[in-house]
Amino acid sequence: MNLIIDRGNTLTKLALFKEGEMLDFKAIPQFGLDELIAFSTDKSIESTILSSVKSYPSEVDSFLKENFRTILFDHQTSLPITNRYDTPETLGKDRLAAVVGAWHKFPKENVLVIDAGTALTFDFINADGEYLGGAISPGIAMRFKALNQFTDKLPLVGLSDSAELIGRSTESSILSGVLNGIVAEVEGTIQNYQLVCPDLKIVMTGGDQYYFDKRLKIKTFAALNLVVEGLNLILDFNIGTSESYS
Repeated sequence: MNLIIDRGNTLTKLALFKEGEMLDFKAIPQFGLDELIAFSTDKSIESTILSSVKSYPSEVDSFLKENFRTILFDHQTSLPITNRYDTPETLGKDRLAAVVGAWHKFPKENVLVIDAGTALTFDFINADGEYLGGAISPGIAMRFKALNQFTDKLPLVGLSDSAELIGRSTESSILSGVLNGIVAEVEGTIQNYQLVCPDLKIVMTGGDQYYFDKRLKIKTFAALNLVVEGLNLILDFNIGTSESYS
């Protein structure tokens, strides 16, 4: 049994995998030793990988290393793909794990991964299994917060199911700018990639991916748990139980 820990910007995701199948999953706002012990007790866990973009209590590392075969995911961890990023030490671990998961779904194809979470990220891996990089942009909630925090009078607006093209109030104008704007950004970015790779596969993940489901005119493949799936593949690759990528 594999224990996957993905410490993200907003939530920590805990997952259990056996032979490539996810058996349990939990997303929690707070993460420490107590939460880890509660999730992992009596689960027959043998190996674990921890990926974190935020700090966490140091005793977590000690607990993992004392109880399981443990990988602390960083830029030196072996991968089943080739990382061509110019600054691998600065690359978000969630971005890299998502790319591994996406390429496993579409091996030997050009794949664009779009993660609609706290940040909106675009990541491209080619048909040769080479991760080349991508783009980082503010996510939906971050755009709403920025308008509120960096102005004196604009209110904090929440996500809505719809946004008029022409806002007729301050709130509806913000909804139009943020929501219509981010959809246009995603569609425009996809179209730019398709000019280079007409056969491109597009995989969407992240907590806000559902918002784009019915709004994008371009076919995409939804993969809500792509990051933890990718982390499980990386763990298997490092402990010698992964499927071949050749």
